[in-house]
Amino acid sequence: MDWRERVAAEGSRGDRTGHFEREFYRGIYLIRRLEETLLELFAAGRLSGTTHTCLGQEANAVAVAFHLTDADVVVSNHRCHGHYLARTGDLEGLLAEIRGLERGLCSGKGGSQHLCAPNFYTNGIQGGIVPLATGMALAEKQRGSGAIVTVFIGDGTLGQGVVYESFNIAALWAAPLLVVVEANGWAQSTPTPRAMAGSMRQRLEAFGLPCGMVEGTDALEIHRAAGAAVGQVRETGRPAGLIIRTQRLGPHSKGDDSRSPEELETLRERDPLPRLAASLDPEQRRAIEAECERRLAAALTATEGPL
Repeated sequence: MDWRERVAAEGSRGDRTGHFEREFYRGIYLIRRLEETLLELFAAGRLSGTTHTCLGQEANAVAVAFHLTDADVVVSNHRCHGHYLARTGDLEGLLAEIRGLERGLCSGKGGSQHLCAPNFYTNGIQGGIVPLATGMALAEKQRGSGAIVTVFIGDGTLGQGVVYESFNIAALWAAPLLVVVEANGWAQSTPTPRAMAGSMRQRLEAFGLPCGMVEGTDALEIHRAAGAAVGQVRETGRPAGLIIRTQRLGPHSKGDDSRSPEELETLRERDPLPRLAASLDPEQRRAIEAECERRLAAALTATEGPL
């Protein structure tokens, strides 16, 4: 049972007092601990290749995933672990894939950035995923499936020309596409203001994509904004956008981070995880954290093997 199913089950039993917040916290906390663990494994020489964590951005993935159906499609990027885990709950398959094991979700061949599962696809080519997602959305429209496609990009990706070609086609041909921009203010080591002129929101709106915007400090506000954006695409059958002004707490990949300690401390103050944690009953919060730790430990044990 994934966290969305838990929310529905608790609600049906009449246990409505804080049950959504608890399960939302469970989803975010598990992603946080996985990402922290991956950095520890790399530092210890127990993983090869590279990885790009979503530390600080976990609530975005969980919020959007809650509003999607099994028929909907998600297309993600190099920073994809949280999106995959929020969408599927498949912790062991993801960890086995990152560790290069045959029992991983792509038989260990995709690694950290290139994941392929039913209705979930990622690659590390910035901007290149947007035309793919647009084509998938048009395919769903042609099938009459009623499904929508959500593509996650960063603000750095808005420097790619093919993104705007895709926005243009999506609007002209009414593709059921939701573009989620996780705007963390950096494109690897370049601050966004040094690389992008004008308004992110107006860049989407110029092509006819209505675009919401939400601050990424409150997980429940992100949830509400994601629900509105998903609902708009589903109801109109047309593309739309959602910009989440979020924060990347970890390095770009394993350890490349040119930001100052003072800037990182400011970003930590915006972290939605502690704020959500503080709203929960302490005993229930500790129980959730302990369960996630047990689940992560079991997945680590199950995926031990040679690199």
